Amino acid sequence: MTQAKIGIIGGSGLYKMEALKDVEEVQVDTPFGPPSDALIVGTLAGAKVAFLARHGRNHTLLPSELPFRANIYAMKQLGVEYLISASAVGSLKEEAKPLDMVVPDQFIDRTKNRVSTFFGEGIVAHIAFGEPVCQQLANVVADAVASLNLDRVNLHRGGIYVCMEGPAFSTKAESHLYRSWGATVIGMTNLPEAKLAREAEIAYTTLALVTDYDCWHPDHDSVTVEMIIDNLQRNAINAQKVIQETVRRITENPFVSEAHSALKYAILTPLDKVPATTKENLALLLKKYI
Repeated sequence: MTQAKIGIIGGSGLYKMEALKDVEEVQVDTPFGPPSDALIVGTLAGAKVAFLARHGRNHTLLPSELPFRANIYAMKQLGVEYLISASAVGSLKEEAKPLDMVVPDQFIDRTKNRVSTFFGEGIVAHIAFGEPVCQQLANVVADAVASLNLDRVNLHRGGIYVCMEGPAFSTKAESHLYRSWGATVIGMTNLPEAKLAREAEIAYTTLALVTDYDCWHPDHDSVTVEMIIDNLQRNAINAQKVIQETVRRITENPFVSEAHSALKYAILTPLDKVPATTKENLALLLKKYI
Protein backbone atom coordinates (compact mmCIF):
# COMPACT_ATOMS: atom_id res chain seq x y z
CA MET A 1 0.00 0.00 0.00
CA THR A 2 1.15 3.54 -0.78
CA GLN A 3 2.74 5.16 2.27
CA ALA A 4 2.60 8.76 3.50
CA LYS A 5 3.99 10.21 6.74
CA ILE A 6 1.78 13.31 6.73
CA GLY A 7 -2.01 13.17 6.74
CA ILE A 8 -4.62 15.88 6.35
CA ILE A 9 -8.31 15.55 7.21
CA GLY A 10 -10.67 18.29 6.06
CA GLY A 11 -12.90 19.38 3.23
CA SER A 12 -12.48 17.87 -0.22
CA GLY A 13 -11.24 21.24 -1.54
CA LEU A 14 -8.01 20.93 0.42
CA TYR A 15 -6.37 18.51 -1.98
CA LYS A 16 -7.33 20.38 -5.15
CA MET A 17 -4.08 22.30 -5.33
CA GLU A 18 -1.75 22.67 -8.27
CA ALA A 19 1.29 21.90 -6.12
CA LEU A 20 0.04 18.37 -5.36
CA LYS A 21 1.66 15.97 -7.85
CA ASP A 22 1.46 12.25 -8.66
CA VAL A 23 -2.07 12.10 -7.32
CA GLU A 24 -3.77 8.74 -6.79
CA GLU A 25 -6.90 7.54 -5.04
CA VAL A 26 -6.28 4.80 -2.50
CA GLN A 27 -9.16 2.62 -1.38
CA VAL A 28 -8.59 1.47 2.19
CA ASP A 29 -10.57 -1.02 4.24
CA THR A 30 -10.12 -1.25 8.00
CA PRO A 31 -11.33 -3.52 10.82
CA PHE A 32 -13.77 -0.68 11.58
CA GLY A 33 -15.21 -0.48 8.08
CA PRO A 34 -14.39 1.94 5.25
CA PRO A 35 -13.30 5.53 5.90
CA SER A 36 -15.35 8.53 4.82
CA ASP A 37 -13.97 8.35 1.28
CA ALA A 38 -11.01 7.13 -0.71
CA LEU A 39 -7.76 8.68 0.48
CA ILE A 40 -6.05 11.01 -1.97
CA VAL A 41 -2.29 10.45 -1.92
CA GLY A 42 0.21 12.67 -3.71
CA THR A 43 3.51 14.47 -3.43
CA LEU A 44 3.53 17.95 -1.88
CA ALA A 45 6.63 19.99 -1.05
CA GLY A 46 8.77 16.90 -1.59
CA ALA A 47 6.79 14.60 0.72
CA LYS A 48 4.08 12.00 0.31
CA VAL A 49 0.85 13.20 1.90
CA ALA A 50 -2.57 11.60 2.36
CA PHE A 51 -5.78 13.65 2.25
CA LEU A 52 -9.19 12.51 3.46
CA ALA A 53 -12.46 14.34 2.88
CA ARG A 54 -13.96 14.10 6.37
CA HIS A 55 -17.62 14.20 5.33
CA GLY A 56 -17.05 12.48 1.96
CA ARG A 57 -16.21 14.37 -1.20
CA ASN A 58 -19.87 15.33 -1.68
CA HIS A 59 -20.42 16.14 2.02
CA THR A 60 -22.87 13.29 2.59
CA LEU A 61 -22.01 12.38 6.21
CA LEU A 62 -23.34 14.13 9.30
CA PRO A 63 -20.80 14.75 12.07
CA SER A 64 -22.46 12.01 14.15
CA GLU A 65 -22.23 9.60 11.21
CA LEU A 66 -18.51 9.97 10.62
CA PRO A 67 -16.53 6.71 10.77
CA PHE A 68 -13.92 8.22 13.07
CA ARG A 69 -12.19 4.94 13.90
CA ALA A 70 -11.95 3.92 10.26
CA ASN A 71 -10.63 7.35 9.27
CA ILE A 72 -7.79 7.33 11.79
CA TYR A 73 -6.99 3.64 11.31
CA ALA A 74 -6.79 4.20 7.54
CA MET A 75 -4.26 6.97 8.11
CA LYS A 76 -2.26 4.61 10.33
CA GLN A 77 -2.36 1.94 7.62
CA LEU A 78 -0.77 4.41 5.21
CA GLY A 79 2.04 5.09 7.69
CA VAL A 80 0.89 8.57 8.77
CA GLU A 81 2.89 9.95 11.72
CA TYR A 82 1.70 13.58 11.63
CA LEU A 83 -1.97 14.43 11.19
CA ILE A 84 -3.38 17.91 10.57
CA SER A 85 -7.13 18.39 10.90
CA ALA A 86 -8.53 21.43 9.10
CA SER A 87 -12.00 22.28 10.33
CA ALA A 88 -14.58 25.05 9.94
CA VAL A 89 -15.61 26.52 13.30
CA GLY A 90 -17.75 29.21 14.83
CA SER A 91 -16.06 31.81 17.02
CA LEU A 92 -16.91 32.27 20.70
CA LYS A 93 -14.66 35.31 21.15
CA GLU A 94 -14.90 38.76 19.64
CA GLU A 95 -11.19 38.79 18.77
CA ALA A 96 -11.41 35.55 16.76
CA LYS A 97 -12.95 37.02 13.63
CA PRO A 98 -14.31 35.28 10.53
CA LEU A 99 -11.39 34.19 8.27
CA ASP A 100 -9.06 34.03 11.28
CA MET A 101 -7.20 30.82 12.08
CA VAL A 102 -7.00 29.24 15.51
CA VAL A 103 -4.59 26.48 16.53
CA PRO A 104 -6.28 25.30 19.75
CA ASP A 105 -4.47 23.43 22.49
CA GLN A 106 -7.48 22.20 24.51
CA PHE A 107 -10.88 20.59 23.94
CA ILE A 108 -14.18 20.34 25.79
CA ASP A 109 -16.32 17.32 24.91
CA ARG A 110 -20.03 17.98 24.43
CA THR A 111 -20.67 14.99 22.16
CA LYS A 112 -23.13 12.22 23.04
CA ASN A 113 -23.09 9.57 20.35
CA ARG A 114 -19.45 9.10 19.36
CA VAL A 115 -17.17 6.08 19.67
CA SER A 116 -13.84 7.69 20.53
CA THR A 117 -11.63 4.69 21.32
CA PHE A 118 -10.20 1.69 19.53
CA PHE A 119 -10.17 -0.26 22.77
CA GLY A 120 -12.70 -2.46 24.50
CA GLU A 121 -13.86 -5.98 23.63
CA GLY A 122 -11.28 -7.59 25.88
CA ILE A 123 -8.54 -4.96 26.02
CA VAL A 124 -8.34 -1.88 28.24
CA ALA A 125 -6.12 1.15 27.59
CA HIS A 126 -6.13 4.63 29.10
CA ILE A 127 -4.11 7.19 27.16
CA ALA A 128 -2.81 10.38 28.76
CA PHE A 129 -4.87 13.22 27.27
CA GLY A 130 -4.19 16.22 29.48
CA GLU A 131 -2.50 17.85 26.48
CA PRO A 132 -4.80 16.68 23.67
CA VAL A 133 -2.78 17.99 20.73
CA CYS A 134 0.87 17.52 19.87
CA GLN A 135 2.31 20.91 20.81
CA GLN A 136 5.30 20.45 18.50
CA LEU A 137 3.03 19.93 15.51
CA ALA A 138 0.75 22.76 16.63
CA ASN A 139 3.77 25.07 16.71
CA VAL A 140 4.78 24.04 13.19
CA VAL A 141 1.29 24.78 11.88
CA ALA A 142 1.05 28.10 13.73
CA ASP A 143 4.50 29.16 12.53
CA ALA A 144 3.47 28.27 8.97
CA VAL A 145 0.37 30.48 9.26
CA ALA A 146 2.40 33.36 10.71
CA SER A 147 5.00 33.15 7.95
CA LEU A 148 2.46 33.50 5.13
CA ASN A 149 0.97 36.90 6.07
CA LEU A 150 -2.42 35.89 4.71
CA ASP A 151 -4.79 38.70 3.82
CA ARG A 152 -7.41 39.42 6.54
CA VAL A 153 -6.23 36.41 8.57
CA ASN A 154 -5.16 36.75 12.18
CA LEU A 155 -3.53 33.83 13.95
CA HIS A 156 -4.61 32.76 17.43
CA ARG A 157 -2.19 30.36 19.14
CA GLY A 158 -3.85 28.17 21.73
CA GLY A 159 -7.44 28.24 22.91
CA ILE A 160 -10.29 25.87 23.66
CA TYR A 161 -12.29 24.03 20.99
CA VAL A 162 -15.76 22.96 22.15
CA CYS A 163 -16.81 19.81 20.29
CA MET A 164 -20.61 19.58 20.16
CA GLU A 165 -22.82 16.80 18.82
CA GLY A 166 -24.82 18.67 16.18
CA PRO A 167 -26.07 18.69 13.53
CA ALA A 168 -28.05 21.67 14.84
CA PHE A 169 -26.00 24.64 15.96
CA SER A 170 -26.01 25.92 19.55
CA THR A 171 -28.83 27.71 21.30
CA LYS A 172 -27.95 31.18 22.55
CA ALA A 173 -27.97 29.85 26.12
CA GLU A 174 -25.44 27.18 25.21
CA SER A 175 -23.30 29.65 23.31
CA HIS A 176 -23.16 32.00 26.28
CA LEU A 177 -22.37 29.05 28.57
CA TYR A 178 -19.38 28.06 26.43
CA ARG A 179 -18.20 31.67 26.42
CA SER A 180 -18.38 31.72 30.22
CA TRP A 181 -16.06 28.70 30.21
CA GLY A 182 -13.47 30.70 28.24
CA ALA A 183 -13.86 28.64 25.06
CA THR A 184 -12.52 30.09 21.81
CA VAL A 185 -14.23 28.19 18.99
CA ILE A 186 -16.92 25.57 18.50
CA GLY A 187 -17.14 22.71 16.02
CA MET A 188 -18.55 19.21 15.63
CA THR A 189 -15.73 16.87 14.62
CA ASN A 190 -12.25 17.24 16.01
CA LEU A 191 -12.24 15.75 19.50
CA PRO A 192 -12.93 12.13 18.49
CA GLU A 193 -10.16 12.50 15.89
CA ALA A 194 -7.75 13.79 18.51
CA LYS A 195 -8.49 10.93 20.93
CA LEU A 196 -8.19 8.23 18.29
CA ALA A 197 -5.03 9.74 16.80
CA ARG A 198 -3.43 9.64 20.25
CA GLU A 199 -4.38 5.98 20.64
CA ALA A 200 -2.94 5.33 17.18
CA GLU A 201 0.29 7.08 18.23
CA ILE A 202 -0.07 9.77 15.58
CA ALA A 203 0.91 13.38 16.34
CA TYR A 204 -2.26 15.44 15.87
CA THR A 205 -3.25 19.09 15.74
CA THR A 206 -6.22 21.16 14.62
CA LEU A 207 -6.22 24.09 12.22
CA ALA A 208 -9.54 25.75 13.07
CA LEU A 209 -10.88 28.02 10.31
CA VAL A 210 -13.38 30.61 11.57
CA THR A 211 -16.38 31.10 9.29
CA ASP A 212 -18.68 33.14 11.55
CA TYR A 213 -19.48 34.17 15.10
CA ASP A 214 -21.62 31.68 16.94
CA CYS A 215 -25.17 32.82 17.78
CA TRP A 216 -24.04 34.71 20.93
CA HIS A 217 -22.86 37.69 18.88
CA PRO A 218 -25.22 40.71 18.71
CA ASP A 219 -24.60 40.96 14.95
CA HIS A 220 -25.35 37.26 14.40
CA ASP A 221 -28.66 37.95 12.68
CA SER A 222 -26.85 39.91 9.98
CA VAL A 223 -24.79 36.83 9.04
CA THR A 224 -26.11 35.21 5.87
CA VAL A 225 -25.56 31.76 4.40
CA GLU A 226 -23.87 33.45 1.44
CA MET A 227 -21.36 35.12 3.76
CA ILE A 228 -20.55 31.83 5.46
CA ILE A 229 -20.12 30.01 2.14
CA ASP A 230 -17.83 32.79 0.92
CA ASN A 231 -15.76 32.49 4.10
CA LEU A 232 -15.60 28.70 3.69
CA GLN A 233 -14.20 29.13 0.19
CA ARG A 234 -11.66 31.74 1.30
CA ASN A 235 -10.67 29.52 4.23
CA ALA A 236 -10.10 26.57 1.91
CA ILE A 237 -7.72 28.60 -0.25
CA ASN A 238 -5.84 29.86 2.80
CA ALA A 239 -5.72 26.38 4.34
CA GLN A 240 -4.11 25.00 1.17
CA LYS A 241 -1.29 27.50 1.55
CA VAL A 242 -0.86 26.67 5.24
CA ILE A 243 -0.80 22.93 4.58
CA GLN A 244 1.81 23.26 1.84
CA GLU A 245 4.05 25.34 4.10
CA THR A 246 3.50 22.98 7.03
CA VAL A 247 4.43 19.94 4.94
CA ARG A 248 7.59 21.71 3.79
CA ARG A 249 8.58 22.47 7.38
CA ILE A 250 7.91 18.94 8.65
CA THR A 251 9.84 17.45 5.74
CA GLU A 252 12.84 19.66 6.43
CA ASN A 253 12.72 19.15 10.21
CA PRO A 254 10.95 15.91 11.16
CA PHE A 255 10.56 15.39 14.89
CA VAL A 256 9.62 12.70 17.37
CA SER A 257 6.40 13.48 19.25
CA GLU A 258 5.39 12.16 22.65
CA ALA A 259 2.28 10.94 20.84
CA HIS A 260 4.43 8.48 18.90
CA SER A 261 4.74 6.34 22.03
CA ALA A 262 1.39 7.11 23.66
CA LEU A 263 0.49 3.46 24.26
CA LYS A 264 3.74 2.52 25.98
CA TYR A 265 2.23 2.63 29.48
CA ALA A 266 -1.46 2.92 28.54
CA ILE A 267 -2.42 -0.72 27.94
CA LEU A 268 -3.54 -2.40 31.18
CA THR A 269 -4.63 -5.79 29.85
CA PRO A 270 -1.90 -8.45 29.46
CA LEU A 271 -1.70 -8.91 25.71
CA ASP A 272 -1.70 -12.70 26.03
CA LYS A 273 -5.14 -12.36 27.63
CA VAL A 274 -6.64 -10.30 24.78
CA PRO A 275 -9.15 -12.19 22.60
CA ALA A 276 -7.64 -13.24 19.28
CA THR A 277 -10.17 -11.31 17.18
CA THR A 278 -9.58 -8.10 19.12
CA LYS A 279 -5.83 -8.54 18.89
CA GLU A 280 -6.13 -9.08 15.15
CA ASN A 281 -8.28 -5.98 14.68
CA LEU A 282 -5.78 -3.85 16.63
CA ALA A 283 -2.64 -5.49 15.26
CA LEU A 284 -1.45 -2.24 13.68
CA LEU A 285 -1.59 -0.47 17.04
CA LEU A 286 -0.26 -3.32 19.19
CA LYS A 287 2.58 -4.71 17.09
CA LYS A 288 5.21 -2.55 18.82
CA TYR A 289 4.22 -3.99 22.16
CA ILE A 290 3.81 -7.69 21.37
